[in-house]
Amino acid sequence: MNPSDWRPSASIEAIRLRATLYHQIRRFFQQRDVLEVDTQVLSRSATTDPNIESLQLANPLLFLQTSPEFVMKRLLASGSGAIYQIAKAFRAGEEGRRHHREFTMLEWYRPGFDYWQLMDEVAALLQDLANWEQVEKISYREIFQRRLDIDPHLAEVSELTALAQLYTDYQDADDDKDVLLDLLMSHVIEPQLGQHGLTFIYDYPASQCALAKVEFDVAGQLVAQRFELYVQGVELANGYQELTDWREQQNRFEQDNNKRAGQGLVELPMDQQLIAALKQGLPECSGVALGVDRILMLLLGCEDIKEVVC
Repeated sequence: MNPSDWRPSASIEAIRLRATLYHQIRRFFQQRDVLEVDTQVLSRSATTDPNIESLQLANPLLFLQTSPEFVMKRLLASGSGAIYQIAKAFRAGEEGRRHHREFTMLEWYRPGFDYWQLMDEVAALLQDLANWEQVEKISYREIFQRRLDIDPHLAEVSELTALAQLYTDYQDADDDKDVLLDLLMSHVIEPQLGQHGLTFIYDYPASQCALAKVEFDVAGQLVAQRFELYVQGVELANGYQELTDWREQQNRFEQDNNKRAGQGLVELPMDQQLIAALKQGLPECSGVALGVDRILMLLLGCEDIKEVVC
């Protein structure tokens, strides 16, 4: 770091637009009677997801939140009703044009909403914030069929490997189907999404459920009831029909840590307070996390996230 380079990387225009955006977000949720909350960012537990690394503090060992999700779910289990938060989140190793170790996340939860209703509310918010009027909803299966002529739920690893080698620089022999699907999604499909407005991709493979419920779709295929939103090839939001079964949640935490161990990563302490809250009873709900910095990037035409963060 050069101490003489003391000026914030964000322009005054970006700083002012952020303030306007926060005002619009708060007005949107106030009109819908959704309560704003403000939760702590430090915890003794961490995100076990092997694809996400928590930033740590020592003496005592604490973790900066990668998302306010766990604390907000504890509020839901306590009877808070619908809630939202504009929160700081932190992730180790998140550096790039669209990634930063510290970033701003808008997260909200809607008891009584399913993930279809939540997609509609996400669209309503973004149409309130920007001129993105066109909305399309496409299943994960359908977008792979359109772009690559395969059913991602049924495709063999060998088929996915061949496609990865055809469309990308990938030359490895990976037998992890989700790694290959993620590669094809990020390198081949994502750049074309949301070119004319808002594109929601929904019903992901069950193996990519994260914290979403898993159910059978109309074709009889087990899918994760989750969605992602794209605008101009940029992923803006990730939403779930939230898992409410504490036994399944604990099992997923344990599976995450087993996977971490298999990848040579450190196993991390599970959030037992979340498990206790789920035992008490999480209301049926859907929830979504939306990247505020990325919205600003799109509105200002910025190429690097550093242009919108101070």
